[in-house]
Amino acid sequence: MSSRHDLQNRLERGIATLGLQLPEGAVERLLDYQALLGRWNATYNLTAIRDPAEMVSRHLVDSLAILPFVRGATLADLGTGPGLPGIPLAIAAPEREVLLVDSNGKKVRFLREAIRSLKLENVRAVQSRVEEVEGQFDCITARAFASLHDMLDWGGHLLTKDGIWLAMKGKHPEEELPGVPEGFEVRAIQALDVPEVGGERHLVIIGRAGRQAGC
Repeated sequence: MSSRHDLQNRLERGIATLGLQLPEGAVERLLDYQALLGRWNATYNLTAIRDPAEMVSRHLVDSLAILPFVRGATLADLGTGPGLPGIPLAIAAPEREVLLVDSNGKKVRFLREAIRSLKLENVRAVQSRVEEVEGQFDCITARAFASLHDMLDWGGHLLTKDGIWLAMKGKHPEEELPGVPEGFEVRAIQALDVPEVGGERHLVIIGRAGRQAGC
């Protein structure tokens, strides 16, 4: 079993490899989040990954890999599960307002406990189907949530006119691209090199058709 010191070294190594600068205290809060997730996971099965070191790489570092692409003052993380990538992104940029959305009650209970115990004043969690969420956001993230067609069909109304949608995928989603709904366009597909995580990682960057990039 990895000690917290080992986990901190692994996390800091990943952050350095990604070339990120995080706020003071962010590493400690990220490790507190991982520890809380590990405790709850033993009872509620919130994630299939149980090894703490793997959690650091596959959950924390993987989430932080998209930080350079996040824009705007508000973010919604759809199908967030136990808070991925939303909670790591919120810890990394505490000035941004973050909404975590999931339809699973036990996961949302965990999210609310994480928000409370980690004192994430910029974050709130809602138990809801994506179609029923209200409001608009400068940036929307979704990690292994659904096909590009389905996620945009269900949640496209949540994106501001100049907003940016960041869809986290494994392999290059070539077969999904024709399904992008009318009114949206793929701006870029970025290959991600996530330290100590095997396999392909891609980020699909989407905006409203005819709008300028950025938010």
